Amino acid sequence: MKTAIKKIETFIITIDRDTPYLGPLAESEHINEKGYIVRQGNGTIYPTTDRSVLIKITLEDGTIGWGETYGICAPKAVCEIVADLLAPTIIGKVPQDVEAIWDSLYDMMRVRGFFGGFYLDAIAAIDIALWDLLGKIKELPLSAILGHRVHTKIPAYISGLPVSTIEEKVDLAKSWVDKGFSAIKFASVVSHQGIANEMSELRNAVGPNIELMVDLHWKFTANDAIELIRTLEKFNPSFVEAPVKPEDIDGLLKVSNNVTCLIAAGEEWRTTYEALERLKTGSVDIIQPEMGHTGITQFMRISELARRHQCKIAPHATIGLGIFMAASLHASSTIEALTLHEYQPSVFDRNLNFIDGNLSCDNSG
Repeated sequence: MKTAIKKIETFIITIDRDTPYLGPLAESEHINEKGYIVRQGNGTIYPTTDRSVLIKITLEDGTIGWGETYGICAPKAVCEIVADLLAPTIIGKVPQDVEAIWDSLYDMMRVRGFFGGFYLDAIAAIDIALWDLLGKIKELPLSAILGHRVHTKIPAYISGLPVSTIEEKVDLAKSWVDKGFSAIKFASVVSHQGIANEMSELRNAVGPNIELMVDLHWKFTANDAIELIRTLEKFNPSFVEAPVKPEDIDGLLKVSNNVTCLIAAGEEWRTTYEALERLKTGSVDIIQPEMGHTGITQFMRISELARRHQCKIAPHATIGLGIFMAASLHASSTIEALTLHEYQPSVFDRNLNFIDGNLSCDNSG
């Protein structure tokens, strides 16, 4: 007998960090009264703590499922969307209808800002919690429910070198290589001594056999990105990520058509509707679905869409407690076209210290 959803709760989790996400502040950057900084490298706002929104769904028989989404900026917005819009519509439904639930929640706001942002993030958290419940009901791991594992091990790349100078970044990169990692990505938004200079020094330091990638963080126009990437290509980057603004579909295609290295994008695309617009033109070589934005349902649908367009997959993973990271790893293990999975030690290594529950939690739902 199927048991229905009885209760949905939200929690904001805050974890302090010594160094702001991506690295120390530049001279022109400052922390505002709400604890945010606007990175001058790309004009994007970031918190100075790590925050995440957790979703707890309880069934009538007491079974509990957990989900997670982004909470790094204005996390109460996600909690309010869940409490006011989403939770009341799915009380009484059953986890076995998880994909239909995603579709119905998406449809509810189709004419009121449906395409992204807090609303889709809130759906993603609920979706992950429902798949968690489905796994508990079936007594199977997520990977078994989604299909079957084609990867028993998932190759990871180190993401972010959150120190100040090129010299420090080189030392940090070499330390990860010494630990056995063979792929590293750096963040251009904090490349204060020059992106090309940083790529050059890192390549010289780690040698020709280590994969190097760079995240351009939507900083450039298409023409400027092309000029920069052509300079970077002599250092053999495995891929260049997010060269133009997310909404610049034509610009992304122009970049892809005028460089030789692989172009990666997609962390901010929450649905197949967004992904399709880029995939059908061939403007992206590697797609980077972010579980915290997509949830499991759209993560798998985007991955299938990428497969049909002969596009590789390298899932994105940024600030989170670890629930959507675990979901991403389970889902990724079933994907044939998987290449690498992002891993940010400054987030997830530190979070392991909180396994015993030493967290700041705000029950907001």
